[in-house]
Amino acid sequence: MQAWKDYQQQHKDRFLNELLELLRIPSISAKTENKADMVACAEAVKTRLLEAGADTVTIYPTAGHPIVYGEKIIDPSKPTVLVYGHYDVQPADPLNLWNSPPFEPEIKDGKIYARGSCDDKGQFYMHVKALETMVQTNTLTTNIKFCIEGEEEVGSSNLSTFVKANKELLKADVILISDTAMLSMEHPSIDIGVRGLSYIEVEVTGPNRDLHSGVYGGAVANPITMLAKMIASCHDENNHITIPGFYDDVVVATEAERTLMAAAPFDAKEYATDLGVQELWGEKNYSTNERTGIRPTLELNGIWGGYTGEGAKTVLPSKAYAKISARLVPNQSSADITEKLISYFQSIAPAGVTVKASEHHGGEPYMTPIDSKGYKAAAAAIKDTFGKDPIPVRGGGSIPICALFEKELGIKIVFMGFGLDSDNLHSPNEKYDLFNFYKGIETIPYFHKHFAEM
Repeated sequence: MQAWKDYQQQHKDRFLNELLELLRIPSISAKTENKADMVACAEAVKTRLLEAGADTVTIYPTAGHPIVYGEKIIDPSKPTVLVYGHYDVQPADPLNLWNSPPFEPEIKDGKIYARGSCDDKGQFYMHVKALETMVQTNTLTTNIKFCIEGEEEVGSSNLSTFVKANKELLKADVILISDTAMLSMEHPSIDIGVRGLSYIEVEVTGPNRDLHSGVYGGAVANPITMLAKMIASCHDENNHITIPGFYDDVVVATEAERTLMAAAPFDAKEYATDLGVQELWGEKNYSTNERTGIRPTLELNGIWGGYTGEGAKTVLPSKAYAKISARLVPNQSSADITEKLISYFQSIAPAGVTVKASEHHGGEPYMTPIDSKGYKAAAAAIKDTFGKDPIPVRGGGSIPICALFEKELGIKIVFMGFGLDSDNLHSPNEKYDLFNFYKGIETIPYFHKHFAEM
């Protein structure tokens, strides 16, 4: 509608400046030192929701970080859309690889560089500004509820408790999430599923203290060496995961689904060039898009031990550590896979070391049907603003709360993300294109319009 475009064009600079203010808050949920920043960010989200036109906004404390709930109810008889997002962000480490400070947003070449710019502050804030647009132009056709949490990056355990205790408060007809990516702005897409997650930490202990590597080397098992061997054993020569029972519950994609995925535009050479690698890697007999969408994976997220400071120190370390995650597909269970991972590392521990493995957090895989009312409304909205039908794809990331949302609230989720896989999520120099940010604000009101009419 022209009224939406006129209003958004008139206020686009303010929309951006408000987002930049949010990005300056280092709301890192994983670090206790940022607890005050988490509270400050929740307060900022509350303020912006009220300014956008929400009737009421409440900050709910949890055992961890607070949850922001807001709503705009125009008519209880009209459909209600529950918008989910998260204001917490990943740690910015390693800081030395950023081209600009992660919490001092910089705009360069039409892109916002900052931690959280795409994941997920830039994306959930599109919904706040879409609400403002519809309120100010008197065109809101649905009731809107917001649930913006502060623990998505650490497993959403307290949101789970909140959802179970507040089913009536969160009652809606659909859940709308912008925390995913499109293939490109030239080839818009909608994720029809996200993978689940199992995340563990492994600690390997050898001698009871760090040792002189000359005096003791060759006589005592080195924990780093032993850990490296254990990790290397997790994949075979075909890059197939070797952990017993890992694939037992995997729902194998049909040939029709694989054909649909193969039709999506993909340039392997361009993909590799963007990542700075000479050759792509993955499970044999599957394409890159299949490896990142319909197949489970196991990745080493961090490994450390011994001396890592400047210069040399000839030491045989007492301990070595690794953080390891698995991305899961339907019908895998995060609890089951976590148990299998922990059991595997304990069972293969060499005699010269002891192994302790523990869970960090997990989440379940989720699929949304393309014949749902929410998906159809999202597809129609994207066609309105992009001029072409979106391509349904399977996303490789995880949003831990999705399966629980559907189980507890009994409604479907639709993913309408505007990020790109190249936005450096969880990495240094995270970015979000200004075009994508504004395109999202332009598109979201159409979703509400179509959903109300269906």
